[in-house]
Amino acid sequence: MNDFSTIRPRTPESEAELNRESWRIFRIMAEFVEGFEQLSRIRPAVSIFGSARTPPDHPWYRKAEEVARLLSEAGFTVVSGGGPGIMEAANKGAFQGPSPSVGLNIVLPHEQAANPYQDISITYRHFFARKVMFIKYASAYVVLPGGFGTLDELAECLTLIQTGKGRKIPIILVERRFWQGMLDWFREVMVAEGTIDPEDLELMHLCDEPEEIVRAIFAHYGGRGFQPSPEEQEILLEL
Repeated sequence: MNDFSTIRPRTPESEAELNRESWRIFRIMAEFVEGFEQLSRIRPAVSIFGSARTPPDHPWYRKAEEVARLLSEAGFTVVSGGGPGIMEAANKGAFQGPSPSVGLNIVLPHEQAANPYQDISITYRHFFARKVMFIKYASAYVVLPGGFGTLDELAECLTLIQTGKGRKIPIILVERRFWQGMLDWFREVMVAEGTIDPEDLELMHLCDEPEEIVRAIFAHYGGRGFQPSPEEQEILLEL
C-alpha cells in the first residue's frame, strides 16, 4: 500500500518545477507593481463589470455606455475589464467624457482582445492580481448582467466588505429583472439558513436608470469626499 504521507523525493524534474514556480513570483510582482504605478493617481474611480458576450446593439451595452459617460462627466475614472461586450461599452462611454478610461485586460486561452477605448491599458496573466486592482482604487462597483466572471468579481467585493478586509463602497446592481432572482435566493435560502446575515443584503443596491446610479454613488458618500480615510487606507494596504 502506498504511503501518501511520504515526502516526494527530489528529482531533476521536481527541481525544475520548483524553479519555474519560484521565478513566477517575479512575474506576479511585476503585475502588481505596474498596476500600482499606473492606477495610484486615477481616483476617484468606479469599476464597471458585465458580460463580455453582450453585443453593441443590446440595451445592456447602451446602458453601460451611458452610465460610464455620466460617471466620467461627474469626475470618475471608469475601470473595466478591457475586453468586449459590457467592458467595451464602459470604456467607450468613459472615452467620450473628460475622465480617464481604464482597461484591465486578462490573457485567456482563447485570447480576449482589448477594446480600443482606453486611455490606460494593462494586461494581466493572473486573475487575482487583476482583481486587486479593480477593488483597490474603486469608490464604487457597478455590476451589469454577466456570467461567471461577473459573479466572481461581485462575490469578491462582497466578501472583502463583509469581512472588513475592504472598505465599504456602494455595490450597484444594474437591471432589476436580471438580479432580483439572485437577491431573492440570498434572502430566502442563505439568510434563512444563517450562512449570511440579513444586513449583508444591504451591501447591494438595485438601480435601473443611469442617472439613478450616479446619484446613488454620491448619496453613499454624503459629501465626505471619495478619498479613503486614513483607516480605510490601512485596510486597502492589506488587500
